[in-house]
Amino acid sequence: MDPIPLPSHIHYELLLQLLERQTMMAVGRQSPHQDQVHDLIVLLRKALAQQRQLEESCKRANLPIDYRWSLNQPVSGSVPLSDSGSVA
Repeated sequence: MDPIPLPSHIHYELLLQLLERQTMMAVGRQSPHQDQVHDLIVLLRKALAQQRQLEESCKRANLPIDYRWSLNQPVSGSVPLSDSGSVA
């Protein structure tokens, strides 16, 4: 069976840091948008937790996982477009 593609955990971390460090400061403490940003942060943390549950389920079922860094990453079994070795 081909590996199951899942987002790399770093994508969640990047979004959470952006929202917590920059977006939250930009909307301000008394802004009505603060609650929306906070809700988005909670939602992302839940999504990461759900992905981890899926990963554990796949491990128990002996299903391989392929962590993806980009949508442009070659799919298993496909031929890469270049030999540059760079990650898209």
